[in-house]
Amino acid sequence: MQDLPHNYTVVAQGNASGSLTAKCENLADIPVAPPSLFGGPGDKWSPEDLFMASIANCFVLSFRAIARVGKLQWHTIECSSQGELDKVDGTIQFTKVISKIKLVIPATENKDNAERLLIKSDEKCLIRNSISCSTSIECEIVYSDE
Repeated sequence: MQDLPHNYTVVAQGNASGSLTAKCENLADIPVAPPSLFGGPGDKWSPEDLFMASIANCFVLSFRAIARVGKLQWHTIECSSQGELDKVDGTIQFTKVISKIKLVIPATENKDNAERLLIKSDEKCLIRNSISCSTSIECEIVYSDE
């Protein structure tokens, strides 16, 4: 990792006819639109979807690093993050995020240790640490001999 601070820039480029694109240097453009709940078409990534994707992806990346340091062997991980949007004091904001994690580990690993590393991953996730709404995780750990 490079020394901190790091800086990230994303450009949102839109026009009067309604198109909107998220752009980032060296990455594919992402067409963006309001979600159907806000009257959008529902067929493109929305800012709300991208926010949830940031939380879920950051959790998985944090877990990868922590599992490597903790020498945990694992097969697959899936993180499904669901955010609740509500009005608080006249402002629409996310009020809570629940992330459901399914981790598949070899039968030779310890489930308690795996759960400890999942909790540590949640605590270290930089996106989760950057938001003010309540967050929680639900862990499911299963054995597999893949």
